[in-house]
Amino acid sequence: MPILPIDTGRYGTEEMRRIFEEEMRMQRMLDVEAALAWAHGEVGNIPQRDAEKIVAMASTKHVKLSRVKEIEREIKHDVASLVRALAEVCGSSGAYVHLGATSYDIVDTATALQLKDALMLIEKKLCSFEQILVEKALKYKDTLMIGRTHGQHALPITLGFKFAVWMREISRHIQRLRQCKERVLVGKMSGAVGTQAGLGDKAMKIQELVMKRLEIKAADISTQIVQRDRHAELVCVLAMIAASLENFATEIRELQRPEIGELFEPFATEKQVGSSTMPHKRNPETCERICGLARIVRSLVVPALENVVTWHERDLTQSSGERFIIPEVCILVDYMLFLMSNIVAGLYVDEQRMLKNIEITQGRVMSEAVMIALTRKGMNRQEVHELLRKLTIKSEMEKRSFKEMLLENSVVHEKLSEKEIDDALNPRNYLGTAREQVELMVKKTKEELGLES
Repeated sequence: MPILPIDTGRYGTEEMRRIFEEEMRMQRMLDVEAALAWAHGEVGNIPQRDAEKIVAMASTKHVKLSRVKEIEREIKHDVASLVRALAEVCGSSGAYVHLGATSYDIVDTATALQLKDALMLIEKKLCSFEQILVEKALKYKDTLMIGRTHGQHALPITLGFKFAVWMREISRHIQRLRQCKERVLVGKMSGAVGTQAGLGDKAMKIQELVMKRLEIKAADISTQIVQRDRHAELVCVLAMIAASLENFATEIRELQRPEIGELFEPFATEKQVGSSTMPHKRNPETCERICGLARIVRSLVVPALENVVTWHERDLTQSSGERFIIPEVCILVDYMLFLMSNIVAGLYVDEQRMLKNIEITQGRVMSEAVMIALTRKGMNRQEVHELLRKLTIKSEMEKRSFKEMLLENSVVHEKLSEKEIDDALNPRNYLGTAREQVELMVKKTKEELGLES
């Protein structure tokens, strides 16, 4: 009976959940057992016909999960149960199953196979999301909005500039993931403490053949387990991706407030319900879901780091935690990427509200532009800053436009004409290199995606 929301199907994409299903996990372990038998046959350690029999029977079509569980209830060892169940269906050839291997030769290598499939999906979604952000950055590169610092109106930016910043953050995550994969996607066939003693004089060749057949690399050197700094690095990278997605989701949630009303996550107006009691509600619930799941993903970093520690050549403290950590982190980050891609692709943008919000401070957000204009007329920058600080306070207290304050001030009016004041107060004249930066970053990202030469 399903208990956790991943198991019930509430969270996670079907393709990612399938990778970590119990029967698929068992198949990956059988794939490793098959590769080991094949390698033994190749180097002449066991008869070819026996190797071929093991390879043929190393499938969930023949080795049933129910039988493995039945054996495990008796002997209390999951991998040994799998080995016995496989040996049973192999007849006399079963004598050669698991020859020279230890449990975690099978477990860690199977995990690498699962991660290979999982990270392919995550990388694909990252690249797809990056492409969506490319399109949004270009579409809105001239869409004026207020930039905010400390939650307060700061200076004008464009929505495309905001999307370009997000885009390059995702670009960095793609780079991190690709670099991390080189260290994470490794298996091992090295025996009980890593010395390969049980595999005989052709042990290194056997490991080489196993990994070649499975299409992953062998760890440079390992004990009874692949060292967990590899997995910890991956969990940290995926947690960083989750944190970025929460950052984006939080921004959308903030900008969807009725008091701001600039961005809105997609809402199926025909049928979607925002509240069980308040019919008017249009909540940013998908963004909130991303924020909530990001907390779970970040919480997995601590046990992943603690799993780096092991007694001597291995203990079993990593095992129980990893049964949660690895499936959860992959399933949740993949799902969060799926959600965020759909949100940004279908984002509703109220450009008129953005322009209206810029006017809330009655021109005061352009005080820096006025300061720069006055310093260009020869005034002392520090003195101008203090003058304008007082004028902005007066504008706010008297609820009068900043322009009025500037025109009434003899010092300002002596240096700047009304047209020059108007030019300085026009937010479109104070976007700096925002447009150029967007175009440059889009070009760079497209080159990385292979969309431009």
